[in-house]
Amino acid sequence: MERIIEQIREDLSRRIAVAADRLADRTLAEDPAYAALLGRAELRERIHDTLRQAVEGLLRSCRGLPVELADARAVGALRAEQGLPLASLLRTHRRGGRMLWQSLAESVTAHDRAALPRLLPAASVLWDVVDRTADAMTESYRRTEAAHGDRDRERRAALLDVLLDGADGPSAAAEAAAAQLGLPERGRFTVVVLAAEMSAGPSGTPSGSPSTAPTAAVPPAPAGGSGAASAPRVLWRYRADGEVGLVELGHHPLESVRDLLAPLGVRAGVGPVVGAPAELARAHRLAALALRTAPESEGPRTALLDERLPAALVAAEAELAGRLRQVVLGPVLALPVEDRRTLLTTLGTWLACQGSTTDAAQRLYCHRNTVSNRLRRVEQLTGRSLSDPRHVVELALAHSAVLQRVEAEPVTRPAAPGPRTARTSRTPGGTARRSPRRPA
Repeated sequence: MERIIEQIREDLSRRIAVAADRLADRTLAEDPAYAALLGRAELRERIHDTLRQAVEGLLRSCRGLPVELADARAVGALRAEQGLPLASLLRTHRRGGRMLWQSLAESVTAHDRAALPRLLPAASVLWDVVDRTADAMTESYRRTEAAHGDRDRERRAALLDVLLDGADGPSAAAEAAAAQLGLPERGRFTVVVLAAEMSAGPSGTPSGSPSTAPTAAVPPAPAGGSGAASAPRVLWRYRADGEVGLVELGHHPLESVRDLLAPLGVRAGVGPVVGAPAELARAHRLAALALRTAPESEGPRTALLDERLPAALVAAEAELAGRLRQVVLGPVLALPVEDRRTLLTTLGTWLACQGSTTDAAQRLYCHRNTVSNRLRRVEQLTGRSLSDPRHVVELALAHSAVLQRVEAEPVTRPAAPGPRTARTSRTPGGTARRSPRRPA
């Protein structure tokens, strides 16, 4: 085999040059990706080199030597950096292998037709060389593409940090970051912050899963089609303390963020709508504040800041919140654990039911008189009347302060009816009444 190739080497070189010309022309005519990336002279030279290296690989294989793959790896990495689709690269490479075999057969036929049968065993060897070089290119391409993707993610994270953590007001850095992220100068934006305990990190996905890399409770941004028309665009930033999403609302209402997160079962805070990327740092701070108004004890929910402003006022002033708890609800907090939990749960449920004793009783699985008695006790202990709007505001804010306290136990989630204890007695309708006897 080696002797035949050496005998036809000069003629084969001429035929390879012609094949390189033909393949370059065909590739540029049929593949827009190559046409947009390379000129004819550069592509023709690269194809010519690849064909000559394939011949050398064929000879090395015939001698029992390993095929040199360094050039194939270099080409794969270069084309990945240039953004050429891998399919385009492999298609041209395999076409080159077919044209090389055709050139070999023609050259041997022209030199000595009788020697043609001796060429046939070289077919499998040549295709093995083509496959090995294709595998080397593919591996190098994907490794480079992955590294490039990591760099892109790091770059995008840095740009998001400029917008989410920067100073308030316009700045050259914010304008540049917004432009590189493809955000308009004016529009409708907000920020969503997910609680750390609800997320597991980015997924190798809106995060994002938002995650999203490790599976995260994060919805991915819609990629197109009807989904893109029904949800806003979200850019996710994954952090150790939870995910942060920059939301480009467009024409969507702010409530659409709640719809986006609802199926995921996450606890989230959503800031107000802002009109420019330079205002996103403020929206981020307010979104984090909104999250603090949704205690973990209440389970998954999306807290929109504009719907929870009183609770946000309490969350924003930790020292004042502590004083509010003590002054307004101090006597209740001083009760034994069971009594304290019962009264605070009843008060929170009554407030959530807009002051309806009947609705609160249904939610608490007890008689409305039981609710009235508990609320009356709250009034007696606090010295505040639930018929006085000013006192109701104080009690509501103090109750929010209790829920937001880091060491607070769950107090507002009504428990389903369970086994009755010795301190309860049956009443008509399947309700329960606490015995008036005080605990020992």
